Amino acid sequence: MDRTGVTVVTGGSRGIGAAVCARLAAEGHDVVVGYRSDARAADRVAEEVRAAGRGCVTVAVDTSDEHAVDRLFDTAAQALGPVTGLVNNAGVSGPVGPLAEADAAGMRRALEVNVLGYLLCARRAVRDMAASGGGAVVNVSSAAATLGSPGEYVHYAAAKGAVDTLTVGLAQEVAEQGIRVNAVAPGTVWTDFHLDPQRPARVASGVPMRRAGQPSEIAGAVAWLLSPDASYTTGAVLRVAGGR
Repeated sequence: MDRTGVTVVTGGSRGIGAAVCARLAAEGHDVVVGYRSDARAADRVAEEVRAAGRGCVTVAVDTSDEHAVDRLFDTAAQALGPVTGLVNNAGVSGPVGPLAEADAAGMRRALEVNVLGYLLCARRAVRDMAASGGGAVVNVSSAAATLGSPGEYVHYAAAKGAVDTLTVGLAQEVAEQGIRVNAVAPGTVWTDFHLDPQRPARVASGVPMRRAGQPSEIAGAVAWLLSPDASYTTGAVLRVAGGR
């Protein structure tokens, strides 16, 4: 398979991020696995990418730290070549429960990772892509951006609303530079993101398809948005949420 490019995936060591890394490797991408703290999990993902015949490097990164983000992209370029793709996926839920009971520190951290982290990674990505002839960014948003997540994490939903706005605005800003910017908005997915491991089963009855999604189903959408098949698609928020 021909090489597709070098794609950075933040939050790539688990859940949706890990599934994205595997899918992109299968489609010919060399992959940079950005992870926060679980080096063993990142190494397992890297092994899967390499087993598919693609290059891979793992980088520990706090995406809310601009110097760490620069290190992530510098390492990617040095190890694999110019970055042509970014999947902004690293995220945290923050406090779970009604907004009136949420602590400020937890909300602040969630906003730092879920909004500032996406902004910093996107900023560095478009700088590099503009210099090397273009590329594509996919932001992992959430159906929560329009559902609001009342009683669970309104602050998280607000952050994902910001991600949708970032996607639309940045897409228009960099289109003439050959850079596409899109988002995927998953519904509830079977991952360890949830404080309650059985939450996907618990909410399934409220989903028209009567089930939660699988990480591989989100990965397929991300891969399409990074592919040549999506060459005329930018500024889109693709909802993958079982009809909800």
